[in-house]
Amino acid sequence: MEWDLRARAEWLKARNASLLVGVVALGLCAVGAFFDARQFLHSYLIAFLLWLGVALGSLTIVMIHYLTGGAWGVVIRRMLESAARTLPLMAVLFAPIVVGSPEIYAWMAGAASHGSYLSAPFFFTRAAFYFACWLILVYLLNKWSLEHDRTGAPKPARNIRLLSAPGLGVYVLTVTFAAVDWVMSLEPDWYSTIYGVIFMGGQVLSAFAFVIIVAALLWRHKPAADVMRPEHFHDLGNLLLAFVMLWAYFAFSQYLIIWSGNLPEEISWYLRRLTGGWEWVGAALIGFHFFVPFLLLLSRATKRNPLVLAGVAALVLSMRWLDLLWFTAPAFRPAAIAVHWMDVTAPLGVGGIWFAAYIFNLQRRPLFPLHEPILKEARHGGA
Repeated sequence: MEWDLRARAEWLKARNASLLVGVVALGLCAVGAFFDARQFLHSYLIAFLLWLGVALGSLTIVMIHYLTGGAWGVVIRRMLESAARTLPLMAVLFAPIVVGSPEIYAWMAGAASHGSYLSAPFFFTRAAFYFACWLILVYLLNKWSLEHDRTGAPKPARNIRLLSAPGLGVYVLTVTFAAVDWVMSLEPDWYSTIYGVIFMGGQVLSAFAFVIIVAALLWRHKPAADVMRPEHFHDLGNLLLAFVMLWAYFAFSQYLIIWSGNLPEEISWYLRRLTGGWEWVGAALIGFHFFVPFLLLLSRATKRNPLVLAGVAALVLSMRWLDLLWFTAPAFRPAAIAVHWMDVTAPLGVGGIWFAAYIFNLQRRPLFPLHEPILKEARHGGA
């Protein structure tokens, strides 16, 4: 299951190119921050949330697979673990948000009026707790996964399964509170009880879209060409379709509940996003985050063609950026739609650094798990 030399060389070039793009894009953002620090921080928050979502979503899928099984998860496990291992990097990249939090969160200027929960010390303490939980999960899961590769003993895999159930519970709680702290508190007088669920669905969707793109790129060379079959991409396409529908269900449920309640303090959030040009962004999300991927993924031919499926996944991942922009930007620019150039360069910058770290993680281990009983089944397209 070692990397093909040609594939390794190509991905090394991709890592260097990604790092270069990230450095250049963040350099441009640094220049922009010199002239408009507040705008930089607003754009950086979107970028951070996007790539953190891919990392956390990957961690979640790994835990789900250990609990449910199936060949679909075996063939992408290393790709997911590599994404999850970027969480230490995301903890470092959280630093600009910590430093610039007074410019991002208006409530910090008058925290006393919002109670003890929205206070800067408690805010930072909670953030440290979230990252501690995620990093512990990543450390243990990857430690036991590596141990299973080295020894083939059943105990490490059993430990991962035992950890995965409570680990998913930890994920649900921490991401729910993190979504409230980092995004919903941008407008502290508004609330939604389904907010955290929307973010969790979006993170898993982002991770599936990302891993499909990576799998399609790896599929051209050995050992992926010897292991992955159209049946595996078909399974991944079905899962992508399921989470596209789940995201749409969560998003529509929030809209329906709040709009039917007809309460001014609740509807205000949607009014800011359905006026001043933001309604066109909402329409784009309905069309290209749901309807277009939904219709394309109904096709068996689409799901069994790795490159076509990767194109659909790329569309979904780009819509995840647009969705985060729609969630956050109107809080900063409520009068009318305004997409700043740093809203694009910041995700490219953070994404370039993140993807370079991802490739570094991916190439450090065999591309597929060793001593995995189901791997033989995976080679023959078993579900």
